[in-house]
Amino acid sequence: MSKPNFDLKGKVAVVTGGGGVLGGSISKSLLEAGVVVIILDIREEAIERRMSEFAGLGEIHGLVCDILNMESLKSVSAKVVELYGQIDILVNAAGGNIPGATLSEDQTIFDMKMVDFNKVTDLNINGTVMPCMVFGEVMAKNGKGSIINISSMATYSAITRVPGYSVAKIGINIFTQWLASELAMKFGEKVRVNAIAPGFFIGDQNRAVLINPDGSYTERSFKVLAKTPMKRFGDITELNGLVQFLCSDAASFITGSIIPVDGGFSAYSGV
Repeated sequence: MSKPNFDLKGKVAVVTGGGGVLGGSISKSLLEAGVVVIILDIREEAIERRMSEFAGLGEIHGLVCDILNMESLKSVSAKVVELYGQIDILVNAAGGNIPGATLSEDQTIFDMKMVDFNKVTDLNINGTVMPCMVFGEVMAKNGKGSIINISSMATYSAITRVPGYSVAKIGINIFTQWLASELAMKFGEKVRVNAIAPGFFIGDQNRAVLINPDGSYTERSFKVLAKTPMKRFGDITELNGLVQFLCSDAASFITGSIIPVDGGFSAYSGV
């Protein structure tokens, strides 16, 4: 019986939102595994920061790209194919919540503006679907590739104050399952699509609701930890092992899965 192949050296990865915390962490981890990484971000300064930070770690390119613009995505895809002839990995790390779509403690759903709801659903759903259509087409033509989408704990049960984000990430789940089925049946078993569902990690987007100005935990943090059997928040780097596994040939029979990395949050009833 052959040993599982976890080797990623020489593979070519596109990481959307590579200038952010999540995308940056995943990009660094892939670089260290020998992957050629193309980080995409709409913010040029974020790309420049990552390029400087990751200098010397491996072969990396940083490209400004609007993931909600098909022409921008196609332009990037053409550049990558011209350079390498293939795209083996797509990580859709771009996304997240926005302040207007996050209700404060004294607000209700009726205070939310639809413009903000539309922004957060557009960013998370279309901001994943569109890169899948463009970069996934290259994988389909080559008959191989691994797409990783980002789901959320907000898809397992209702989490207060984030209605738009929750709806968007539920959409990511079914799109992941649908696309996995579509690509496997029409383009072969080596084109795979999965999603990871991060638990609670303290980052730039949620810091204000989890950490008080004095550095202490908020009431919301204590509620999260009470429902987390491991009794701690995750570290963003704890997602990287799963990402590398799903990108490797060791995961050759895994597609259409949404896998939690959450310290047991999604498994525990709270009782």
